[in-house]
Amino acid sequence: MSISSKGTSNFNEKDTSLPLVDDFLLNLQTNNYSIETVYNYERDLMVFENFLFEENLEFKNISKKNLINYKAYLTSRDRKTALDESPTKCLKSSSSNRMLSALRSYVRFLADMDYPSPISAENIKIGKTEKKHPQVAEFEDLVRLIECPRNFEKDKKVGLRNQTMLETLFSTGMRISELVNLKREQIDKSGKIFILGKGKKERFVYLTSRAKKILDEYLRTRKDTLPYLFIPYRGRNSGEKNKKISTNYLQYKIKKYREMLGINVPTSAHSLRHGFATYLAENGANPAALQILLGHESLDTTTRYVHASDRYAEETHRRYHPLDS
Repeated sequence: MSISSKGTSNFNEKDTSLPLVDDFLLNLQTNNYSIETVYNYERDLMVFENFLFEENLEFKNISKKNLINYKAYLTSRDRKTALDESPTKCLKSSSSNRMLSALRSYVRFLADMDYPSPISAENIKIGKTEKKHPQVAEFEDLVRLIECPRNFEKDKKVGLRNQTMLETLFSTGMRISELVNLKREQIDKSGKIFILGKGKKERFVYLTSRAKKILDEYLRTRKDTLPYLFIPYRGRNSGEKNKKISTNYLQYKIKKYREMLGINVPTSAHSLRHGFATYLAENGANPAALQILLGHESLDTTTRYVHASDRYAEETHRRYHPLDS
């Protein structure tokens, strides 16, 4: 299941490949990791393999100093991507840490398999991440974004479909991957949706009456019996039996709509999920209930999603500060 393969080189005669990678990936699959997650692990390990190749270094000979060099490599523009290409920008600390975490999991697997490794998982330290100011667009701007496709799209069917997708995202708080893989059979007449989410965790999410109304309107335009809820009307895969909208398409459209509306807060499909959690919390939603709706294993993860808007923070300050007259 290799992403890419290295060419041979006169100066590089050492075997810079990682041992038991296929076994590691197979182990992830047998432990019910999703195909996307397994692919991400493979891709991230390929970056480390690229590093070994460029350093003309065999895995069995790597040292703690090499790990320091690898961390520097990840933040450098000289690194190569998993596809052996030059990057267009520097990695964020979160992406760098994800690659280090993948390497740590791989080394831990080697230890479990009693395979000799020159380093232990404890040697692979995760770096600090940047603390960003939470960015969730104001509620009114999110509503404008959700409602705009039918105003901006020339094709009425495309506009209705795109608005339905945005309404569904914000109504349910589901992930974009869950949305594009959604099938008609997962939704009952009341708007209750059965989700098989990240890590194959099962949960229910719910459409608002507003979202249910627009979904019913969208479904009345569908004259086909195709299983996926959201399908492309044209393009490369529009003629396929199991066709579905791509995540790239929806992210691109959200970006274009935001720019056309003049919303200055960076907004993506994931932002709608954050907004869902934030504005439910502002209206008094129980964090434990939000955890269930978002499909989080840890309440700490849910807490990170619930970003109070700047306006709400300001109103809270003015309302409760003892010295504010």
